Amino acid sequence: MKSVTIVSEDRVGLLADISYILGKSSVNIDGLHVDVIGGKAVISMEVKDPKKADDILIRNGFKTTDPTAIVIKVSNTSMEKITEMLELEKVTVKGLNKLSSDSNEGIFAINVDKPRKATKMLSPFLLGNQEAPY
Repeated sequence: MKSVTIVSEDRVGLLADISYILGKSSVNIDGLHVDVIGGKAVISMEVKDPKKADDILIRNGFKTTDPTAIVIKVSNTSMEKITEMLELEKVTVKGLNKLSSDSNEGIFAINVDKPRKATKMLSPFLLGNQEAPY
């Protein structure tokens, strides 16, 4: 499965709207993780055809991240350590984008030259892989 990540202002009915739009176009959501930080909802969905889902969402006014980006959630002060860790393992960071943050944590999209290796290295930080804080 591949992921599609949406960044949107958090609001009531957001997931219902996304589900309706994708369902109407015969795109099934196989997995879902939502995090709200700094008033923004960051929604990561696993789908069989991410290109189709991405195209449909964009046509309907939603902002999506680059489908090749790795989306992680870390403390705002950890990104320098994350990029250093990747570079030590010969993974080049080609792009870094802050999707949303509050005073403590941020959600970031990282583009790298070796996505498989980086995904494995960053697995504890992947959006949806954190243990619940309760």
